[in-house]
Amino acid sequence: MADGKMKALFYDGPFKVSIQETSIPQIQHPDDAIIKVTTACICGSDLHMYEGRTAAEGGSGLVFGHENMGIITEVGPGVMLLKKGDRIVLPFNVADGRCRNCEEGKTAFCTGVNPGFAGGAYGYVAMGPYQGGQAQYLRVPFADFNGLKLPEGTEHEADFAMLADIFPTGWHGLVLSGFKPGETVAVFGAGPVGMMAAYSGIIRGASQVYVVDQVKERLEQAKKIGAIPINFRDGDPVEQIIKHNGGMVDRAVDCVGYQAVDSKGSKEQPNIVLDQLIMVTRATGGLGIPGLYVPSDPGAPDEKSGKGQILLSFGKLFEKGLSLGTGQCNVKAYNRYLRDLIISGRAKPSFVVSHEVGLEEAPTAYEKFDKRIEGYTKVLLHPNGPLS
Repeated sequence: MADGKMKALFYDGPFKVSIQETSIPQIQHPDDAIIKVTTACICGSDLHMYEGRTAAEGGSGLVFGHENMGIITEVGPGVMLLKKGDRIVLPFNVADGRCRNCEEGKTAFCTGVNPGFAGGAYGYVAMGPYQGGQAQYLRVPFADFNGLKLPEGTEHEADFAMLADIFPTGWHGLVLSGFKPGETVAVFGAGPVGMMAAYSGIIRGASQVYVVDQVKERLEQAKKIGAIPINFRDGDPVEQIIKHNGGMVDRAVDCVGYQAVDSKGSKEQPNIVLDQLIMVTRATGGLGIPGLYVPSDPGAPDEKSGKGQILLSFGKLFEKGLSLGTGQCNVKAYNRYLRDLIISGRAKPSFVVSHEVGLEEAPTAYEKFDKRIEGYTKVLLHPNGPLS
């Protein structure tokens, strides 16, 4: 591009993002690659920063975008497995492939990419110095390790874009819960990740999948994929599920996180979903918690929650002998297999996509997604224009 410049979406402060011109990223390390971004998604996690609910600061030069895919335009001399022209999708985790956690497949907790912290990501506060992909070009560190090669062309673009984060994260929620085929599952939250957790349960042979939310359109979508919708505005979701199921479920998955709301859907109550998981799951069952929780929340409804200290029915958790798993998804543990499910036609996760827009429309898309209006649920950005 002219003068090595490109357009990118910058965070200017709470509820403010803008498209600005900046330099095209350069190779900084022999293991780097540069991609021309074909698709980047707007994620519910981006909204936490957009709303000022993280430590992200406007004017810091932060470019959003941790769900990215594109075509390689340049590789460093250390890159051996990928080449210019390859189409790749990137886990939102930036990982070095060399540390102890990476060697054990726990790439969300890489200790080599973000000093003093276990875990790195593109375009996310406190997750390292890596710019996001809501831009025309992106630098990919440790490219051989992080890039997942895709078939050439544009086929399955929207499906493959889901491999960066939400499809593996939904799948991971089930894994964290200890799920086995034939079991019953309750998924709390019918946003894109919750929908992927429910979809993963259906693909993996759950006998029943319940999906809890208050948004009618989302619950209708859950029904379409074969899940049983539960609207918490109609009464205690735990009671609704137990009544329908003839007892508690085997596994429960929290895809809501720290901005959960009370039964009226009006006031934030950070512990409500975690407590409902404990109450709805049978003794010795399991809880999966991929929903985002943070150690510091500037907009929390109370002082304790502001420090990430959330009141739990721990006595009940202990009494029932429940196991629980938490944390961000190790995308590399799943994305190759989920890619092949897509290629074979057995999975089509793009059913959650509501809108596809150009980069210039991104600020409006953020505003509408944040307000949950006009059906905005999962937005794909095409920073270099529509796919040919």
